[in-house]
Amino acid sequence: MQKLQGIAVSPGVAVGEAFVLDNEGFRIPRRFVARDAVDSELDRLNRAFEETRAQTESHRDTVARELGPQYAAIFDAHLQMLGDARLRAELDESIRVRHYSPEYAVSRVLRRYARVFQSLESSFLAERSNDIVDIERRLLRVLLGKPREELSNLTSPVLILAYNLTPSETAALDRRFVMGFVTEIGGAAGHTAIVAEGMEIPAVVGTGPFLNDVSGGDLVIVDGNSGLVILQPDEETIARYRFEVEQERRRHEKLEELRDVPAETLDGTRIHLMGNIEFPSEAPHCLERAVDGIGLYRTEFLYLGSDAVPGEEDHYKAYADVVQAMQGRPVVIRTLDLGADKLWGGNGSQDSSPLGLRSIRLSLRNVPLFKTQLRALLRAAALGEVHIMFPLISSLHELRQAKMILADVVDDLVESGLPFSRNVKVGMMVEVPSAVIMLDQFVEEVDFLSIGTNDLIQYTLAVDRGNKDVADLYSSSDPALLRLIDMTIRAAERRNLPVSLCGQMSGSTTYTMLLLGLGLRCLSVPPSAVYEIKRVIRSVTVEQCRATAARALTMENARNIRNFLKEELKKVLPESHDDR
Repeated sequence: MQKLQGIAVSPGVAVGEAFVLDNEGFRIPRRFVARDAVDSELDRLNRAFEETRAQTESHRDTVARELGPQYAAIFDAHLQMLGDARLRAELDESIRVRHYSPEYAVSRVLRRYARVFQSLESSFLAERSNDIVDIERRLLRVLLGKPREELSNLTSPVLILAYNLTPSETAALDRRFVMGFVTEIGGAAGHTAIVAEGMEIPAVVGTGPFLNDVSGGDLVIVDGNSGLVILQPDEETIARYRFEVEQERRRHEKLEELRDVPAETLDGTRIHLMGNIEFPSEAPHCLERAVDGIGLYRTEFLYLGSDAVPGEEDHYKAYADVVQAMQGRPVVIRTLDLGADKLWGGNGSQDSSPLGLRSIRLSLRNVPLFKTQLRALLRAAALGEVHIMFPLISSLHELRQAKMILADVVDDLVESGLPFSRNVKVGMMVEVPSAVIMLDQFVEEVDFLSIGTNDLIQYTLAVDRGNKDVADLYSSSDPALLRLIDMTIRAAERRNLPVSLCGQMSGSTTYTMLLLGLGLRCLSVPPSAVYEIKRVIRSVTVEQCRATAARALTMENARNIRNFLKEELKKVLPESHDDR
């Protein structure tokens, strides 16, 4: 049994067979073969060895001609491994006696060999493990015939283990068959993590390298609550987690009883619970949970995973689908919040820094692209209540520029004769310290505010949220962040301006009492968190929350604040187990 610690990005627990996609995209399609297919499968293995040997000899001869025999020696070592009688005997036995498929046998046996070499004290011998992995991959390439099996072709429940998954790949996962996933890289605030939580798939990212230690079909446990991944668990661990899965299922059934009751505190204060979504397909999940509307509709998905720049009709359809699905409830749509690296295909030619050309800055530099999105938004607003929200506003000049371009778009649409709405409320994200400092002026020029804690934490604490080396410094409990949130709410109250919070902090029950105590009366959360947050709201009074917030604001470090908030939550909900 091997335990890996990663970053928990989507809650829940799943126990199942591994579907392995390494950084080359290999996937072992099946674990066992029928008894009467053993001979034909052995023939397949033989042909794979012959073809791999021929390829290796060709590589050796080419390198020897170009660089000399000393550089070709590595391929001689590979040929020796391919001709090793003990290796072939073990593979043959795995297929003939255990009925393993050739792919599974190759992956399982060669990865075990690689682990043995990795454990040796000699650094020279330990490096030979890479040669074994190389042979495994070349054999698999021949056996499988193609590097990647489409994730959309799944036919049985699996846990996906991958080097990485793009947001688009994550969104395309079939929840009937994908029980959870784990990736070697990734962070808590990335789009893949956000999509996973929205789809309610247990997920852990950022574990570091581990794919060489697991084969397709191996039993794996993914604990999206704690960020723990367990490879080849023992029977006691399996039993314990299967019990936890059943408990989780019963708990969710109990929470569903909250669907049709209002998000109202014990002393009668109504809280508006909105949904955060990344894709149009998530809108029905929000509606199923009877949310008051969409508080954050991220529009970046139109660009992620696509080489083509979306046109006005692409934008319009994506927005219209959500507006119509929400049946008259308000939909807050955030304009493009990407870095230039994503817009130009992610080839590294553009600055991808959090401090670089991104978000509203990118839109203001690309006015035709910005106008295309704004035209589609105003047209979609003719179908329901749409609010437009500008991200990463750091100066009055940026806000006024964005509003001026919006006014130009209104004039363009009047001339076009297309149906659209002029009655669109315009707001801004509060996610940089400069915006908080200047809020007394911002509140005179917008219809609403939405606090984006993901970026506000990063810019306040000077912590790149995608950098694992400083991940421990990225904290929603930091006292500086709490003061900035408090300052924002006070500024909005003085102007009687609606203010909400839509960062990941809002979806954690640990912070619900704090946020209500600071004065927030609107929270925008992932669909999966709606019932949990509503349960906390219905278990507390505003006075309790105010006392909690007042105490938290006097504390001097994030750890003490977090521990205090968890203790306060336990007092009202002893069974709560939110570790995010």
